[in-house]
Amino acid sequence: MSKNSKAVVSFIVGAAVGVAVGYFLNSDAKDDMVSKLRYEADKLKEKFRRKKEQFEDAVENELT
Repeated sequence: MSKNSKAVVSFIVGAAVGVAVGYFLNSDAKDDMVSKLRYEADKLKEKFRRKKEQFEDAVENELT
């Protein structure tokens, strides 16, 4: 594949992705997906916080 054809394919793929993102950002599904992502992010933060506390407790118990 030549450089010109790669550039054309890249441009077309980029344009398609841009159109898809633009459509998504203007749709009603955006709000639903954002709230789901926030919920999952909060769950992961809480899980990480608990694991961090467990690790800190384990290290503290080993040092005493």
